[in-house]
Formats: sequence, structure tokens, C-alpha cells
Amino acid sequence: MELQQLRYVLAVAETRNFTRAAERCRVVQSALSHQIAALERELGARLFERTSRRVRLTPAGEAFLPAARECLEAADRARSHVAAAGGEIRGRLAVGAIPTVTAVDLPAALKDYRRRHPRVRITLTSAGSDGLIDGVRQGRVDVAFLGLPPHTEPKGVQGRRLGAGELVAVVAPDHHRAEQEVDLLSLAEEPFIDFRAGAAGRAQSDQAFAAAGVRREVPFEVSSADFMVELVRQGLGVGMLPAAYASRFPDLRLIRLRDAPTRMEHLIWDNRPSPAATAFLELIQQRT
Repeated sequence: MELQQLRYVLAVAETRNFTRAAERCRVVQSALSHQIAALERELGARLFERTSRRVRLTPAGEAFLPAARECLEAADRARSHVAAAGGEIRGRLAVGAIPTVTAVDLPAALKDYRRRHPRVRITLTSAGSDGLIDGVRQGRVDVAFLGLPPHTEPKGVQGRRLGAGELVAVVAPDHHRAEQEVDLLSLAEEPFIDFRAGAAGRAQSDQAFAAAGVRREVPFEVSSADFMVELVRQGLGVGMLPAAYASRFPDLRLIRLRDAPTRMEHLIWDNRPSPAATAFLELIQQRT
């Protein structure tokens, strides 16, 4: 069993197509097919069901895939540790971030990191805090930036707090409370645009309204801050965003809250960070 064979299996599993897998691996299709067939003979089981219309994993293939990924990731880690011992940082850096991160200028940090470590392959995933925590636990993400309610700590990962910030209400320019300073009770009758119930971004607001004894209606649930902003622009309701992030939308108006919800931004990472991840964590430490 060879690492290249595992790469071929993974490519076919992800593309569901031998031709596209060969293109991804930069090899002729006949060579890729030959290597996968040789691996299947060694294992004594077929990994893929092939028809003229589709390719899919067999039960044996489904069982084989997680271990194949682990082997390839272990090999990548081994290479990166050897390179680091010689003073060179290389390998993969998978970064995750909520769209509303404000504690660090992430694009600038990534640019600086790529300049310092050009041999590292950087990827970025934008998602909610809960999904990013799972991604770090499962090894799909190396480091991630989160936003959580002030008394919530991410579990099963290493991490540190980056800083707290208040949320503000954002409204369309013609909203009757635009640029006012009010308490949460004054907004009780307003329709709200917020993240889905149960999400970390929603919990910050829900906890603050509950603490104030205020019941509110959230007829519009969204999965991204950008979509929230678009709905707010149309005057469909009140949005809740971190103050530092809301300032990026000068066409919207703010409502300052005397009893504003707060959130804490966190940086988290795997319990055994790779040399590439360690170098990124050191860079963020210098910037915060």
C-alpha cells in the first residue's frame, strides 16, 4: 500500500469521477485506475462501484476512507515536522473564522503569514462558531476564530480569549429609532433579523433579552451577516451585530443599547498543532 494510491482513492471519492480525479492528481486516467485496482487486489475488496453513469464508494470503500485520510494527514505532519527541524515551515494551514471577526485583521494576518512562510498551503473556511469548533476537534481546521456569549468556553480544544465587544442594533436609514440610545425593552415590539435559533451568534442576543425580561419576535433567521445586512437595508427588521463590524456599513444606522448584549472572541486550535499552525498562532500573538 502506497501513499500515492491513497491519494488516488481520496480524489475519486471526492470527485465521484475517475477522469476528474486523474486531472486533479495530474496523472493519466489509466495510471490512476491501475493503481486503484492494484490496491483493491491487495485489500481483497472493491472500493468503488463503477457504472457508465456514476462512481460511488462500496461499503468497504466507506470503511477504508477515514483511515486513508488519517494516513495522508500523518504523512503530511511528518514531512512538516522534518522541514521545521531544518528551519523551514511547510505543509497545510486550514484557518476557520466567523464572518464577523473583529479582534484581528485576518486578511492582513494571512497576507503576512504567506509572506513569511510561502511553502505553506493556506485555506480559509467561513462558518459559524459551532461548526468551527467541530472542525478543529475533527482535524479539518487547524485554527479558528470564534464569537461566543461571554460565559461560554469552547470545549475539547485549546484556545485563548481575544477580547470582548458590545453588539448594536442596526436599522435602515429611515427607521424611527435610528441613531437613538435605548434599552432592550424599547425594541420589544420590533421585528428582528438574527441568526438561526441555537447558533452561537444568536445566543448572545437571546441571553441579553432574556436577562432583561424582554420577549422579541425573530421572523427572519439567516445564516450569514451579509444576508442580515441586506434584509436590514430593505427595512424588514432590526439586526444585531458587533459594533466594530457594524461600522463597516456606513449606509445603515445604529441604535446604541444601554443594556447591550456582549460577545467574546476566541482563537482556538488543535491539541497538537502542526508547525504551520504554531507559526500562525505566534503571528496572531504578535498582533493582539
